[in-house]
Amino acid sequence: MKILGINGSPKGEKSQTRRLVMAVLEGARKTGADVTFFDICDLEIRYCTACGTCYAKGECIHDDDFPNLLDKMLDAEGIVLGSPNYINSVTAQLKTLFDRMADSIHCQYFTGKYGCSVCTAGGSMADEVADYMNETLLHLGSTTVGRVGVNLMGNPDAIVPAEKQAKELGRKLADAINTKWKDPAQSKIQAERREYFKRLVLFNKDAWAHEYDHWKMMGWM
Repeated sequence: MKILGINGSPKGEKSQTRRLVMAVLEGARKTGADVTFFDICDLEIRYCTACGTCYAKGECIHDDDFPNLLDKMLDAEGIVLGSPNYINSVTAQLKTLFDRMADSIHCQYFTGKYGCSVCTAGGSMADEVADYMNETLLHLGSTTVGRVGVNLMGNPDAIVPAEKQAKELGRKLADAINTKWKDPAQSKIQAERREYFKRLVLFNKDAWAHEYDHWKMMGWM
């Protein structure tokens, strides 16, 4: 079982969000998972230009670290996302990764994977930002198992119980992977998303040859 964690904070080893991502991975590791960690700010990931090359060819015009990170994500059964709350959303670095994953959403590459999210905030909206990250994972095709959000509110000790919750979340993630857990509510959304993207890719099949071929290969078209 492979689980990959991504920290979206630019603070490196001083990041409180990093502590939560690492705690999730530690909880999963204790169940026997093989875990990998990335600080996204250590990588070069350029902005999406909306050129559509990935739709047509399955390639990107940029020569950067995104393809390798995506390969690692696709090789994992579980994905852990983490970000501090930056104006009620994720950091620009993590959002840049999401924007580069439009082809992954169209192709529903994360179907069968599991994920969870963690967020820290100085004052508020930590749960809401974590929910946004989980929603992104869901729309990529994966099933999410929960989240941890902590509003520090000037109290650095608040991270301690949050770390404990994050370790429990890691064990929950690993258990969901092992048991192939299904959530009826998320399964309904996944079915709706797949039908939507099926129609979208079919409508654009001449321009988006790569995506159309993928859907045909998967037996979804």
